[in-house]
Amino acid sequence: MSRSLKKGPNVDERLLKKAAALPVGSKQVIKTWNRSAVVTPQMVGYTFGIHNGKVHVPIVIVENMVGHKLGEFSATRKFIRHSGKKE
Repeated sequence: MSRSLKKGPNVDERLLKKAAALPVGSKQVIKTWNRSAVVTPQMVGYTFGIHNGKVHVPIVIVENMVGHKLGEFSATRKFIRHSGKKE
């Protein structure tokens, strides 16, 4: 764990406030650069645009994501391919 249990999860209050202002299931994307924020049950059903260093990747939050960090769902590296025999 990157954070001790006595400190609790890294929850971004501003993200929760933005999500509470929208109706559940809204297609509007909530942009964020905070990849270290933990997904809470209040975020389920909303679409977050998680920054991967280049663009905001839209991710719909579902129940199985609760407890994970937002950055886990937006990859920062893109695999092109291994070099080898050209066919």
